[in-house]
Amino acid sequence: MDAITRMRCFIQVVDSKGFSAAAREMGRSKALVSKYIGELEDELGARLLNRTTRQVSLTEVGEAYYKEANEILQRIEDLQASVQSSQQAIRGRLRVSAPRSMGDGLINRAMMEFLVEHPDVVLDLRLEDRFVDVVDEGFDVAIRVTDMEDSSLIARKIAPFRTVVCATPAVIAKYGAPKTPSELASRPCIVDTNYRFKQNWGFVDKDQRLSVTVKGPVEVNSASAGRDAALCNLGFLRTPQIFVAQDIHNGGLVTVLDEFEPDNRGIYAVYPHRRHLTGKVRAFVDFLVAWFAERKKAGDACPG
Repeated sequence: MDAITRMRCFIQVVDSKGFSAAAREMGRSKALVSKYIGELEDELGARLLNRTTRQVSLTEVGEAYYKEANEILQRIEDLQASVQSSQQAIRGRLRVSAPRSMGDGLINRAMMEFLVEHPDVVLDLRLEDRFVDVVDEGFDVAIRVTDMEDSSLIARKIAPFRTVVCATPAVIAKYGAPKTPSELASRPCIVDTNYRFKQNWGFVDKDQRLSVTVKGPVEVNSASAGRDAALCNLGFLRTPQIFVAQDIHNGGLVTVLDEFEPDNRGIYAVYPHRRHLTGKVRAFVDFLVAWFAERKKAGDACPG
C-alpha cells in the first residue's frame, strides 16, 4: 500500500467524519480503511486521529498533516491533469466555494448546466457563508460577491451585482416609500442574516458611505425565505436583485432608494495566482461568464 493511497484514505475519513462513512465513499470495508489509517500512523510514528465509539477527531499533529496532505494531493492531481491532457482536457474533480445564499439563485443552476456540458467533471461544491481561504483550503475556484480589493488572488468578473431594497405595493402604500436610507429605521424591515452586516444596511450618498440600523418582524438566513416574507407584506427587504428580478418585472415588488445602492460590486470567480490554471478551471470560469451574459442579453433574471 503506497503512501498516496494511505493519505487519500486519511483525508476521506476526516472529510466523512468517521470510518464507516469513509468506507462507503471509497467502496471498501471499514476494517480495510482502519488498517490503512493504522499503517499510516505507524509509518509516521504519530497518532493522527483520536477515536471513540461515536466519532473521530484530529489530533494536533493530525490537523497539520491534514492541511499539508490536502495541498500535496491537489498538486499531484494538477500535475496528473497537466501531463495527461496538456492542460486542455476538461475533466477531474473541481472544488468550488460559493456563498450559501447564492445557492438559492442562478449560480447554482449555472454550475449544474456546466456539468451537463462536461460530464467528465466531478463538482465538489461547498456552499458556505464564511470567507474561505482559497489557497489553504484547497479550492480551485471561489465565487464571491465583492468589489474585489484583494490583490493576492486572480479574479475574473462573472456578472455585475446589485442589491435592492424592495417591498410590495401594499407595504409602500401603508408606510410610504422612504426618500432617504435613514427613513428605513422607522419602517418594518425583513433582515436576511446572510447579509454581511445583518441589521446594518450600507448605502452610498454622494460617494459617502452610510449605514442604517433596521429592525422588523422577521429574520431569515435564506434569500428565498426573505422574498417570501416580502411578498407576504411583512416589510421592506434588502436582497440581491438576482432573487427578486422577476417579482420586480411583474410588479409584485417595487424597489426604493435605488440611487443609494453601491454600484461597484460584482460576482467574481477568484483563484490563486500561484497555481497553474487547469483546463477544467478555465472552462468553468468561461462558462459562467458566457452563461450570465446570455441571460442578460435575453432579459432573463440576472444580477445586474
